[in-house]
Amino acid sequence: MTKSLNPSNDKNTDKIYDIAIIGGGVNGCGIARDAAGRGLSVLLLEKDDLASGTSSASSKMIHGGLRYLEQYEFSLVAKALKEREVLLAIAPHIISPMRLVLPHHKSLRPKWMIRIGLFLYDTLGGRKLLKASHQIDLRTDAAGRALKPEFTHGFEYSDCRVDDARLVILNALDAHQHGADIKTRCELQQGHREKDYWRLQARDLQSGQNQQFRTRILINAAGPWVSEVVSDRIMLDTTSDVRLVKGSHIVVPKLFDHNRAYIFQNADNRVIFAIPYQGAFTLIGTTDVDITGNPGGANVSKQEIEYLCDASNEYFSAQIRPEDVVWHYAGIRPLFDDGEDAASQITRDYVLELLEDGDKPPLLSVFGGKITTYRKLAETVLDKLQQWLPGLAPGWTDNAALPGGDFLHDDLKKQIADLQHDYPFLKPETARRLFEAYGTIARKMLNGCKTIVDMGICFGSDLYQREVEYLIDTEWALTVEDIIWRRSKTGLFMSGEEIAALENWLKSRNA
Repeated sequence: MTKSLNPSNDKNTDKIYDIAIIGGGVNGCGIARDAAGRGLSVLLLEKDDLASGTSSASSKMIHGGLRYLEQYEFSLVAKALKEREVLLAIAPHIISPMRLVLPHHKSLRPKWMIRIGLFLYDTLGGRKLLKASHQIDLRTDAAGRALKPEFTHGFEYSDCRVDDARLVILNALDAHQHGADIKTRCELQQGHREKDYWRLQARDLQSGQNQQFRTRILINAAGPWVSEVVSDRIMLDTTSDVRLVKGSHIVVPKLFDHNRAYIFQNADNRVIFAIPYQGAFTLIGTTDVDITGNPGGANVSKQEIEYLCDASNEYFSAQIRPEDVVWHYAGIRPLFDDGEDAASQITRDYVLELLEDGDKPPLLSVFGGKITTYRKLAETVLDKLQQWLPGLAPGWTDNAALPGGDFLHDDLKKQIADLQHDYPFLKPETARRLFEAYGTIARKMLNGCKTIVDMGICFGSDLYQREVEYLIDTEWALTVEDIIWRRSKTGLFMSGEEIAALENWLKSRNA
């Protein structure tokens, strides 16, 4: 039988949590981690899998947002740039430095404007760990080989890449290790504000059972569903609204052989990233498309695929077509509706709405935000709630490693080499993948393995039974999608038959 990470709360019938959080994306899990680490009792409810929505559909970057400087979002960019280095230090296994190449397009932004923007980008966040920007000659630099010959000059600057879904999982795991109750596939049905606490009615979507919880403070971090939770599940009035903007990405066979990424200016004033992905691919995105209605099940449209192909073809010598796309995904950004006409102009900063009613327990809702600023958002949330949390311990997450990240960021290569040395039956690429996903926790996963046979069934690619069982028992994984797309990224290398075999094995294991 599968070990349950969502045990019945019968023994907690009389328990009143300090904080309950709706939503298991990066903001919800980041708040849970911070709060639990300060000694608060925390409940998190997620109706699907952790990171199953927006938080696993990003451009896989920790960045300040160079283009936001044109929108005069200096405070947001400075905050994000500072967080960039904080996150690199606390999660060096899933976050790593990345250099980006910005080819100069003669008909778009002039060189002087780009130079000023990059100067601000280098200085606003107090950069210490990452390299500064500089100009490059694309006629001689290796980055120019993949580009059309008319692009002769450009710029290079620093940001970071991230495994976005694993960032969410690691925050949830750390929250759980600090005592938080993380309940996935558990959907809030209704919330009732009573005199001293919120009474929450939820449904366990696996068992179909109804559950009740009580909490002194309720935090709504439901992402694209934030407005729906307030109006339909809690039935309160709100003065804030969310604007749903779809961002889509495509993945194609790799278009260049080096490890730098590209940022391309487009004639519509947007920018597109082309990022090395999983060794064999290039990730291209993103779009900004307003949507209405149910934010669930976002799909990439034919028009978006064509748009991203055209944007790539404007710069790269190797031309791509929609039929070259091996995978695509879309996410819905729950941006705070600030009244801007163009979706690309809407602020990416977060807005916190606190609904109070005399002495009754508060509701705090999170609108907007970037994955890069999730940790700072969590700190700000708890600061805003201090009057209901007397004696709250100070913030702690800025220098505390996430699970598996207890090593220096510039020691990553040595850590991978040591893992390969200690487990020589692993292929070098497998040792690297495991360490870049799990960090030092990889050793606990591999404990007792002497040969590849000890890893159990190979389901395809380099996904073995030992890893799958770890994900099920420790990281709330339940379905094939949870395992091969959000947690291990092995889906890109597995055949349809191998994926089906894994699904059958999961069914037999859970029977």
